[in-house]
Amino acid sequence: MFETIISNIPSSLLSFRITDIIDIAIVAYIFYKSSSFLRETRAGTLVKGIILLLIFTWIGNVLQLNTINYLIKNLMQFGIMAFLIVFQPELRRALEKVGRTNFSTLFSAEKDDVENTASEIAAAAVAMSSRRIGALIVLERGTKIGDIVRTGCEIDSKVSSELLINIFIPNTPLHDGAVIIRENRILSARCILPLTYNETLSREFGTRHRAALGLSESSDAAVIVVSEETGKISFTIGGNMSRNYTEETLKKAIMKVLSSDTSKKDDNTLAKWKERLRWKK
Repeated sequence: MFETIISNIPSSLLSFRITDIIDIAIVAYIFYKSSSFLRETRAGTLVKGIILLLIFTWIGNVLQLNTINYLIKNLMQFGIMAFLIVFQPELRRALEKVGRTNFSTLFSAEKDDVENTASEIAAAAVAMSSRRIGALIVLERGTKIGDIVRTGCEIDSKVSSELLINIFIPNTPLHDGAVIIRENRILSARCILPLTYNETLSREFGTRHRAALGLSESSDAAVIVVSEETGKISFTIGGNMSRNYTEETLKKAIMKVLSSDTSKKDDNTLAKWKERLRWKK
């Protein structure tokens, strides 16, 4: 049997068409988007249950467990109808989302995630700036900083301005330290960052700014700092810091570093950033 399969491989390859590749790619994309949607809804739990039932059905067929097979097959007959009734709101919302989606934005989910993350961080920074709430937000990029993450408290949550503001409210359990954001999610809070060794740094910069510079000197991470004393917003990368950011300029800076392909970053990229980011007093 194995030899027959091997002998048929060349003929199968010759009959493989470009439309087959497109067909497979479309199906794979649909499965990917469906799984992403299901993970965010109650339907995800039901799908897990259906998968378990299918596994039990297969085991029952292999072991010839007739009673279990009879019960599962009769249960599965009502599965689709139950799915449509119980999860009608989720299905309706999914169809509405598909209807609002045009072809140009079909493959831009990652870009949308980056833009949403940038918007939420910028909004939180401006809100904390107006209230003189100190904050330290780290955007992890190509260099993984797991040792820094482990010093804090795990959160693993979607990025939202409300959550970021609540984390840094004074006298709350997580306000002292840095928040680490990885792949558009808040990974952990209350993390301890290394301080810069720059002895020529101005005395006006406190511990938050020195910690931001310290991490940016030892990794390619970008760090946003909100000063508790002045309310000024700073952006740090490659050991350089620029200040006096507005919501719009901060959003653009965040999107630039998050949208870049970190796997292809080199010293030239950091050099360009060093030319753009200068001290503003």
